[in-house]
Amino acid sequence: MAYYWYKAFHLIGIVVWFAGLFYLVRLFVYHAEAQQKPEPAQTILKQQYEIMEKRLYNIITTPGMIVTVSMAIGLITTEPEVLKSGWLHIKFLFVGLLLIYHFWCGKIIKQLEKGENTWSGQKFRALNEAPTILLLVIVLLAIFKNNLPLDITTWLIVALVIVMAVTIQLYAKKRRENEAKLNQENLVNN
Repeated sequence: MAYYWYKAFHLIGIVVWFAGLFYLVRLFVYHAEAQQKPEPAQTILKQQYEIMEKRLYNIITTPGMIVTVSMAIGLITTEPEVLKSGWLHIKFLFVGLLLIYHFWCGKIIKQLEKGENTWSGQKFRALNEAPTILLLVIVLLAIFKNNLPLDITTWLIVALVIVMAVTIQLYAKKRRENEAKLNQENLVNN
């Protein structure tokens, strides 16, 4: 019975952790783009984003990470023989990358607060694709284990994810160009 409790809370932790990571980096986008706003809006927005980023990271994202990892340890204690599985070692590698990403986001929060981060909104948008790719690989490994299919269907799914990521980036670029054009027109009209 403990296995099912660990698994249930492991899944809940994953959902919370990823929701936090996805939203956190989106806040970084807005925080970076606040630099382009005139005063006093710039200062007000930056202060608000700093509060939101810290709360999200400390109250939602990090606890989600802790629940995920601790419940994974619980799962392993109920089935220690799983540690001999090659797929799990690969999954650990990707979870390790996700942990690095998590703590790097914490570092970015501090850099943004001090005004030391020079990344653009566009770079943060690209960074926001990393947890999506990690989630995809981790879930596929957890579901298929040692039988991960590498047939045409799998490659089509991978291609679909890449197309979605590229489309999101192109949409963001088009939106920025439209905003710049609108701002230019407003300057000309005023």
